[in-house]
Amino acid sequence: MKYALSLLYILEWVGHHTLRTLAAIGRVGLFFFQTCFAIVLPPWHIKQFFHQLMHVGYLSLPVIGLTAIFSGMVLALQSYTGFSRFNAENAIATVVVLSMTRELGPVLAGLMVAGRVGAAMAAELGTMRVTEQIDALRTLSTNPMQYLIVPRVLAALVSLPLLVLIADIIGVMGGYLVSVYQLNFNAGNYLHQTYSFLEAKDVISGLIKAAVFGFIIALMGCYHGYHSKGGAAGVGQATTNAVVSASILILLFNYALTALLFTKQ
Repeated sequence: MKYALSLLYILEWVGHHTLRTLAAIGRVGLFFFQTCFAIVLPPWHIKQFFHQLMHVGYLSLPVIGLTAIFSGMVLALQSYTGFSRFNAENAIATVVVLSMTRELGPVLAGLMVAGRVGAAMAAELGTMRVTEQIDALRTLSTNPMQYLIVPRVLAALVSLPLLVLIADIIGVMGGYLVSVYQLNFNAGNYLHQTYSFLEAKDVISGLIKAAVFGFIIALMGCYHGYHSKGGAAGVGQATTNAVVSASILILLFNYALTALLFTKQ
């Protein structure tokens, strides 16, 4: 009898959390489709879009630049430490440029923007929700999805590829500086190796990832903020959930996109 009750409790716990997870996935999916419909339907709030573009893109440049240049530097140093054991130091330039354009640029930029912008979106919309400002927009015949959500999603969708492109350039420059001025590589040979093995597909795949990551960051930030409740504590929880969920989805979709873009058919 005791074991039967324990089994029932375990089944109840599993069933409860499974239903909660499925319900959360359903709410996110519904929010996703509502956002997509709101993007293509007028009116479009251009002023809000450019305001969010400044906030998401331009103001994120310092943190993206610092992250990229130190990542490129560390990547060059670590590659040299490993490749020197096999006399393969000439491959360092290739490793740096491919790693930055394919993986490190999009993923690190996505995670940094998720921490900076996703949290800000969730906090801002969560505060508007608990103070009933979103309800006030409805009373003024303004669609909150089109006025609040769409500009943020479009701004992240546009700005993330631009940020990643800048991060790629800065990261490769960081690897160049370390390789040439610290590891005493020949500058001409290093640049030749970089240009020889870099293909357009490597850069484009990173930009595709960046666009997907930008959409995910804005969607999760807006979703958790838009549906927050419970006052200040609820806003804080929404902010945490936005960053965590966006970061997990970035890593998940990074694997899926890598398998899709680079797996040989």
